[in-house]
Amino acid sequence: MEVILAKPRGFCAGVVRAIDIVERAIDLYGSPVYVRHEIVHNRHVVNALKRKGAIFVDEIAEVPDGARTIFSAHGVSKDVEAQAAARGLPVLDATCPLVTKVHNQGRRYAAAGRTLLLIGHAGHAEVEGTVGQVGAPVHLLSSEADVAALDLPDDAPLAYITQTTLSVDDTRGIISALHARFTDLVGPDVSDICYATQNRQTAVRDLCRVVDLLLVVGAQNSSNSSRLREIGVEKGLPAYLVADGDALDPAWFAGIERVGLTAGASAPDELVDSVIAALKALGPVRVSQLDGIEETLEFSLPSELRTVASPGAAAARRVSAA
Repeated sequence: MEVILAKPRGFCAGVVRAIDIVERAIDLYGSPVYVRHEIVHNRHVVNALKRKGAIFVDEIAEVPDGARTIFSAHGVSKDVEAQAAARGLPVLDATCPLVTKVHNQGRRYAAAGRTLLLIGHAGHAEVEGTVGQVGAPVHLLSSEADVAALDLPDDAPLAYITQTTLSVDDTRGIISALHARFTDLVGPDVSDICYATQNRQTAVRDLCRVVDLLLVVGAQNSSNSSRLREIGVEKGLPAYLVADGDALDPAWFAGIERVGLTAGASAPDELVDSVIAALKALGPVRVSQLDGIEETLEFSLPSELRTVASPGAAAARRVSAA
């Protein structure tokens, strides 16, 4: 069996930054530090940080007085920020800078008097944070049918923003439906969707041309990982989203010669290695990697953490090592 790796895959710069913030905070301030919600959507990452001294909570009320508090990479609402400030909690914000960019776009559109439309999935942490950041009513759109159902005049001044981890194709379809219906509409181009989302989707499309089956390493609640699997399905391939090598079913690989393997933006490379090891347990395997984009972007850390070394997150930067 040949296993062909997508490039890029795995951790993006926003995820590396978020993990780095937690690890460096523990190194600098000692454990425990408290993180509101999963720092990223991957239980392996969360469990590793728990072992180092992070405690994950659902609400700010669960954080003890005076405890170091971290907001997840998905961002939080203004209400959550206010709760932390009211209690005087020392906060480190691990919100991905590209998510913050969406927040800023939304606030600018709202200040200009436009009704806001958010393309995203209800209940996703990033969507909840964005709705709570823009300071104006927001209409959530998850499909082209939602566009048709909007109870707004066709000439209303509107603006749309997007969840960063959506499928580029799905977003393009919703944006086209908006333009087809409304006459006064502004918003970012599809190219403003997270670079990591775009790069990983492009790599998977390339991968699907040369393999018989697609494996995506990632969590079930990871939006960007789910979109990668869906691309495989759209291309007519058997496609599976797996947490790690233990999730493989040997029956999937009967008659399969070429397996495509990628990972969502919150999945560490060690989980890709575990899938390769599980495939090797089924029989001889040859591993190769497609050519692809080399990602070099890094996001700066909060100033108070920049002098603290964090070997764990540094190791995670081997995202697409051949």
